Amino acid sequence: MHHSRLCALLIDCNTSDVDAAAHFWAEALGRPVDPKHPGTRGNYRMLETPPGEPIVQIQRVDHESRVHIDIETDDIPAEVGRLEKLGAKVVDRLERWVVMQSPTGQRFCIVRIQRPGYPKNAHRWD
Repeated sequence: MHHSRLCALLIDCNTSDVDAAAHFWAEALGRPVDPKHPGTRGNYRMLETPPGEPIVQIQRVDHESRVHIDIETDDIPAEVGRLEKLGAKVVDRLERWVVMQSPTGQRFCIVRIQRPGYPKNAHRWD
């Protein structure tokens, strides 16, 4: 048995200026950049997250600009296995997360628990 839920919306920006990209998305979404968040570092900028809402993170990338979601779980291998049974494929296994691709081509990540209040609003998988 494990749990999983939508964790984050990540805005991948192929840019040399991640701060400018973060400023745009902060203004567009009405969520200021959170410079004190531990996730704001290097190629990443976190936007402020209202309680109970998914995280929004801006990240500088070398691939095409796109948006992807993260699914957080208390058991990454179990969640990956569950999604593989639905037709998803593993693209890359990294130290702290797994990149997957849906049967229709969308990439997404399976991550460890990121948001407070877990497993509130998480689905329980037996």
